[in-house]
Amino acid sequence: MSLLRGVVSLKQFEIFIKNRPGELARVAEALAANGINIVAIASERTRKPMIKIVTNDEQSTQSALSNGKFKFEEHELIVLELSDSPGELVKIARKLANRGLNVESIHILGRQDEYTRIGIVVDNIEKAKDALRL
Repeated sequence: MSLLRGVVSLKQFEIFIKNRPGELARVAEALAANGINIVAIASERTRKPMIKIVTNDEQSTQSALSNGKFKFEEHELIVLELSDSPGELVKIARKLANRGLNVESIHILGRQDEYTRIGIVVDNIEKAKDALRL
C-alpha cells in the first residue's frame, strides 16, 4: 500500500437531487458545459437521494454546481494505491476499524498494471491518515 504519487487528497462532491427522471442528466450537463471530467461516480436512493462524484477539477466543479443551483457537500478523500490482489482492502478496512473510524464512502478511481487506486471518505481524516501511516 502506498499513497498515490503526486496526490495528497481529492474532493468527493455529494450532490443532493430529487428522486425523478433527468436529475443525473442535469448534473452531467452542468459539468460537461464547464469542461469537467467525472473520475468516479455513484448514486444513492436513500432518504436524501444523491449523486457522489470525484472530478478532474475541484474548483470548476464547485463553481458549476453553485451556478447550477445544486445543493452539495464536499468531503476529502484519502487516495491510496493498493496491490490488485485479494485481501488488500481488508488490510485498510481493518486498520481503520481498529482505530474506531467509520468508512462513509469508497470509490475505485482506476486500475493500472497490478495496482488499484481507491478513494475513501472517513469520519476523521487526520486519525485515518495516522492509522494508515500517511
